[in-house]
Amino acid sequence: LPSPNGSRLTLACGEAAVLAGCLRNAGAVAAKALNLAQGRDIAVIPAGERWADGSLRPAIEDLIGAGAVIEALGFDGETEAVVARDAFRAARPHLKATLLNCRSGLELSGRGHELDVEIAAEFDVSRCAPVLRNGAYEDAA
Repeated sequence: LPSPNGSRLTLACGEAAVLAGCLRNAGAVAAKALNLAQGRDIAVIPAGERWADGSLRPAIEDLIGAGAVIEALGFDGETEAVVARDAFRAARPHLKATLLNCRSGLELSGRGHELDVEIAAEFDVSRCAPVLRNGAYEDAA
């Protein structure tokens, strides 16, 4: 399913190396980010959603996914990153139920996309590390 806000953020990153991470590929994305960063800072940004009026709607599934990447990075620093990591740790034993019962999960299930939510809840099952190159993502794992 498309992520309009994720797409917007992707296009706003300028010359920075950009990867697309989620629960499914957290380990692969973390490994690639560490490789690309070469000791420099890494930003992990949960995209969130948009309300009908266009304002930002925080999305727990994005916070948990960001936390999974932060956990895989082995990062234990800034408060915001620690909170995201801890949200992932708290949700990890019941990722499927958490994603199915959050606002986005309920909306998607109501539109017949419950299987998509279940697939999105699978943790670290993909070795794909999508890197933005020439306006498109390609696997750089």
